[in-house]
Amino acid sequence: MSMAPEMSVTLRLPTRTLYQGQADRITGVAPNGSFGILPNHIDFVTAIVPSVLTLQLPDGSEGIFGLDEGLLVKKGHKVVVVALRGVRGDALDTLRDTVEVSFVQMDEEERQARSALSRLEANMVRRFAELQRPIS
Repeated sequence: MSMAPEMSVTLRLPTRTLYQGQADRITGVAPNGSFGILPNHIDFVTAIVPSVLTLQLPDGSEGIFGLDEGLLVKKGHKVVVVALRGVRGDALDTLRDTVEVSFVQMDEEERQARSALSRLEANMVRRFAELQRPIS
C-alpha cells in the first residue's frame, strides 16, 4: 500500500449516503472503546456502537456525525461506514438535539411501517382462511 495523505470515506445508511468525501483522520467508538484511524492505518474492521464519529477534513474543518450501531471497514485508503441511522451535526453541543429529533422521527416512522405490515399480514391470513372454506 502506498503512503497517502488522506483517505476516501463513505458513510452509508439503509436509504441514502450520509457523507462521501476525503478525510485526514477518523475517530469513533467501538464496543471495546474509542479508536482513531489515519490514512496509512492497517486495514481494519470494527463494529460501531451508538456514538459520535468525527472526521478531520482536508480543509481543516471537522465533520461530526451521530450514528446508531453499524460497521466500519477500512481497506487500503478507503473507509466505508454503514449504520442503521445517522445524522450530520454542525457542532458537538447541538448534535444531541439533532440526533434526538431525527431518531424519534425515525422511530415513529418505523412504528407506523410495522403497524401497516401487521395489518397486511392479518389481512392475508384472513383471505387464506376464506379460500379454505368449502363452497356450498
